Amino acid sequence: MPEKQKAQFPTEIVSLPSKGKLYPKENPLSSGKIELKYMTAREEDILTSRNLIQKGIVLDRLLEAVIVDSKVKLNDVLLGDKNAIMIATRILGYGKEYTVQISDPSSDEKQEETFDLTKIGDKEVDYSLFKGGKNEFEYTLPASKVPITFKLLTHREEKEIEVELKSLKKFSKGLGTTSEITTRLKKCFVSVNGDNSRTTVNEFVDTMLLSRDSLAFREHLIEITPDVDMNFTFVSDTTGDETEMAIPLDLEFFWPAGRR
Repeated sequence: MPEKQKAQFPTEIVSLPSKGKLYPKENPLSSGKIELKYMTAREEDILTSRNLIQKGIVLDRLLEAVIVDSKVKLNDVLLGDKNAIMIATRILGYGKEYTVQISDPSSDEKQEETFDLTKIGDKEVDYSLFKGGKNEFEYTLPASKVPITFKLLTHREEKEIEVELKSLKKFSKGLGTTSEITTRLKKCFVSVNGDNSRTTVNEFVDTMLLSRDSLAFREHLIEITPDVDMNFTFVSDTTGDETEMAIPLDLEFFWPAGRR
């Protein structure tokens, strides 16, 4: 973005959960920070665009609009970092308070909760596992002992998964099953037994990956993925019971009731 245009709006520097360690050096995100501009009425136009909402790309367009550096491509952003950008954008647009209705698991009644978004921190992860500038990890599946290489997904790959799942849904109509787990694993796995051909990887996931290994891998993936920590302790107003949950990001997140 030209300097002139940059200077027109106040901006904030936001730290990324990945600390930039999984991006190549030439990528501006390798600094571990991103500059975002405050939302304006122009961004509100994006949020209220029926066309963008119907296409399911309204939030993509919003985040692209607030990222200052034109060299930063949203498609290249890791999902955990994208979550941090989304939360920072909400704070810069509508403030730190986020009020949402949550279903009480004890009674199924709705309970209002208000969160201070500025208090959301990053997950604790072992950064020593990150090889500077390389989004690639090694893991041995515990049951089968098969060594694999995998990567963390980016926004681009998340969109590709969504497209594939929609396409697969048409063919599996009436079967009552989905292919979400295997589709995601195929995107994550880079190689199996040192073989990085997509045919080998896809065949392994479809026909040879044990459920025990699939579960263990997904738990490991969550453990090492840098992200924001959205967990909180919900206390029921009705029973006083405590439940660990994640802060829900529903329509109220970018569409507060007062401005719809």
